[in-house]
Amino acid sequence: MAWYNDIGKENDVVVSSRIRFARNVADYPFESKMDDTSAKEVIEKVTKALGNGFESIDLSDLTAVESGALVEKHLISPNFAKKKTPHALLQNDKDRVSVMVCEEDHIRLQCILPGLALDEAYKTACIYDDRLDDKLNIAFSGELGYLTHCPTNLGIGMRASVMVFLPALTMTRSMENLSVQLSKLGFIVRGMYGEGSQPEGCLYQISNRITMGVTEEDTIKRLNDIVMQICEKERKAREMLKSDNYSAIADRVCRAYGILKYARIISSKEFLKHFADVRLGIALGIITDITYETLGEIMIGVLPANLVLNNGNKPLGDFERDVLRADYIRGNLEK
Repeated sequence: MAWYNDIGKENDVVVSSRIRFARNVADYPFESKMDDTSAKEVIEKVTKALGNGFESIDLSDLTAVESGALVEKHLISPNFAKKKTPHALLQNDKDRVSVMVCEEDHIRLQCILPGLALDEAYKTACIYDDRLDDKLNIAFSGELGYLTHCPTNLGIGMRASVMVFLPALTMTRSMENLSVQLSKLGFIVRGMYGEGSQPEGCLYQISNRITMGVTEEDTIKRLNDIVMQICEKERKAREMLKSDNYSAIADRVCRAYGILKYARIISSKEFLKHFADVRLGIALGIITDITYETLGEIMIGVLPANLVLNNGNKPLGDFERDVLRADYIRGNLEK
């Protein structure tokens, strides 16, 4: 089951956990300096090293919509989707384990799981990282650690991140202060698509900023501890909102649910606004007839590229897409 329509630990706050490794093959220049022949060789070697069980997707064979759908599922980066030089996606375990080959680094291996599951994601990613290390000459320095294209990844070459749902902390205007506190601890808060993205639907990505002079295990432990503290703060803020003015919160939640359930036209932006209120309503027990899994599936399915792809990849104008989105939401809420 894909990460976005499943649930895990602390799922009322933590939507997903991701571990990503950046690796390079020592026998080749960094991706930005590689020619097409070298890029194809790296793709072939990485595919062979990972072994059976991975589906290889040549991104040059995909339409912009098909690539966009992979971005929306958090399987590839927006820059990777736009590349013109040879690059490939290797996929295993249904939208949970994926490898971008010839992105900014030769290898970007990630495991993404539902809920708070950093330890499990790390163990899974390490299985495939070990395969690569056994079969390839991975660029590594005893002094600097893993050698990466961007200096910010030098060292452990790992990004540990969680996607968290923080409506109460957002409503109480606590996010700016939280971001400052996390930055002092070596972590960064971004939008749901990471670097360069803005928070929408009260969804935030929290990840480590420091990769030098630390270990993978310590980084994961610290992020786990921080996330548990954030969960506690968010839940307290939710209960405060509920106890201070239950009628206002219930009205806000139910209005949002009504719009999603009965609207005939809805944009992505409007959906995410009401999505946040409905998800909060589930957490507070105000809404009991839909699940986090259903809402998670809708969250990905209504995004522009996935919406078009699931409709036979037919070209759609903005208005047609907004009508189709409303149909999709109603259909899933009625299941």
